[in-house]
Order: sequence, then C-alpha cells, then structure tokens
Amino acid sequence: MEILDKDAEVSETVIQFVDPNVLAKLPEGSISIGIYPYGATYWTRTAEIQTRQADGSQLSFFLKVSQNETGKKMMLGEIVSIKHIHEAVPDLVPEPIAWGSYLTVPNTHFLLLSFVNMTDDIPDIDRLPRKVAELHQKGRSLNGKFGFPVQNYQGRLSQVTTWTDTWEECFANNLRGMLEHEEKTQGPNARLEVLSKDIFEKVIPRLLRPLETGGRHIEARLVHGDLWDGNCSTAVGTDGPVIYDASALYAHNEYELAPWRCTRHKIGKLYMRAYHRYFPISAPEEDHDDRNLLYCIRFDACSSALYPGNLRFRDIMIDEMQTLVDKYPDGYEGWAREQKS
Repeated sequence: MEILDKDAEVSETVIQFVDPNVLAKLPEGSISIGIYPYGATYWTRTAEIQTRQADGSQLSFFLKVSQNETGKKMMLGEIVSIKHIHEAVPDLVPEPIAWGSYLTVPNTHFLLLSFVNMTDDIPDIDRLPRKVAELHQKGRSLNGKFGFPVQNYQGRLSQVTTWTDTWEECFANNLRGMLEHEEKTQGPNARLEVLSKDIFEKVIPRLLRPLETGGRHIEARLVHGDLWDGNCSTAVGTDGPVIYDASALYAHNEYELAPWRCTRHKIGKLYMRAYHRYFPISAPEEDHDDRNLLYCIRFDACSSALYPGNLRFRDIMIDEMQTLVDKYPDGYEGWAREQKS
C-alpha cells in the first residue's frame, strides 16, 4: 500500500498552461482561452479551463492534476468512481470526460470533468439526503459483490477495494488497510493494537454479520465513499447538490453516513435522519447507531493517517473503539446465543 511520500507536492506550474494531451481530450475544435486555479486540495492541483467551441460558444472544464505513480492511480480511481456515480444519478456529479498523462511534464497525470459552477454553501438538508438515497437505490453491484473494480484513494491513501462476497469481509479488509496506513504515519500504539484485535475479532462480526444472517440480506450499493461537507456543494442555478472527490465502493449503504456522525463536520446527524426517510435503516435496526460508530472509526483512521504528528484523530478513534469493545465483549457468538434463548 502506498502511503504519503515526500515527493507528492504538485507544482502550481502544471495548471498554468493546457498540456497538449489535455487539449486533445476536449471536444473537437476546442480552443483554450484561459486556465485559472479553481478550488483547493492538499494532494492535487485543480483548475478551470475556459474554451471557445467550434460553434463560437464558450465552455469551461474542470481539470485535476497529480504526479508520480500514486497520483496516476488516484486519477484513475477517481474518474472510475465518478463514472459509476454518473451512470446511476447523472445530475449528482460532474460529467466525467477523460483521464491521462501530460505530454510535456513527466510523471504528471490528470482527469477532466465538466465544469459545474458551485456556491460555497453545503447542500440543502432535504435535497442532499434524497439524492444520496437515490444513488444508493440505483447504484447496485453488477456482480453482487462488495468492493470496487479498481483501487481508489482518499486523499493520498489507497483503500482496499478487493471484491468479497460479504460486507463483513469487505469492511474488515478496508479498515485493516486504513489502520496500516495510520500506524505508518503515526507510529505504533500498544493500546490501539489491543483494541484493534478486539474490533476485528469481536465487534465487526457482532455488528455486521447479523446484517447477512438469520434470513436478513443487504445488497452491495454504490457509495461516494468520502461524503463530508468538503466534498459536496450546491450548484448555481439549480440549487441542487453536487458531490465530487469520490472514492467509490459497493458497500452497505449506511457506510456512506459515517462522516455525518463527526461533530467536526457541517453535515451532521440531522442529514442522517433525513436520509432514512428515503432509505430505511437496515435490520437489526437496534444496531444502527453502533454500526454507524464502527464505520466512523474507519474515517477517523483515515484522518489520522493523513496528518503526521496530529494525534487528535487517533485519540478520537481509540475512544470509539473502546466504547464498542466494552459493549460487545462476547462478539457475534454471544449475540447468537441470546437470540436462541
């Protein structure tokens, strides 16, 4: 697994001109009339390309640029994620156009999307949950498995997307991979190691296995994969929600809602409540809040792994783990015995 490397910084010079390979992916007859920085990101450079089309009209495109082998995989993972979401709900994401590598700058890679003019406002508390529920209803895994066809990234961290038959296995693989990133970034921690063992051996089976046993079943649903207020906005003109920076996964739909639990985010539990008006809580319903906390551990592990030396998210994650380990000391087996009694 790739982790943060020291040569990851992307020079601003890569968005001060339109590379010939980028221009070649634009509609035939496009003439570049300007390129301007647009948006902010820690891991890439982003810009608006303004063009004049063959019919004389002006049309803008969104360009994202990254570098090195990890950056190339990031671009592929993101555009495949956007393509899957766009196929399910076309008005929820920018239209994916192309991805590739620069001709004039070595080890420099890009993706192109349609340009959506957005406000700085987070999406409406009803419109966003409704559209996310629509994504989860329409975006179903064609092979019936959990995972994703390519590896993708959150920030510069790869996530495990290997196809699995059960959500329990998929989530465990994904969390294990993110905890490996976290340890490489922050160093080992004895308490975290002990808690992690119980999370995998006790808590994950207890909270996720009941979703797919005892006559219960969940389908693998397409999720954005990193849906917090930094990755969504409101479209100018329609006031509809727009989501971006996807790291998609065919997953339990409730996994999408984990970032909405975090008090540090502007999109919170009221959005979660609105979502469940359009997509019911999975059975066993009484496990819903603890499943959400378990999924939140995965996102806090990612946050910790992205910022070396900042132990705030590790401390949050350890507290979350402790809460669940204390509550479920007997794991799935204890729960199964209770169901028979």
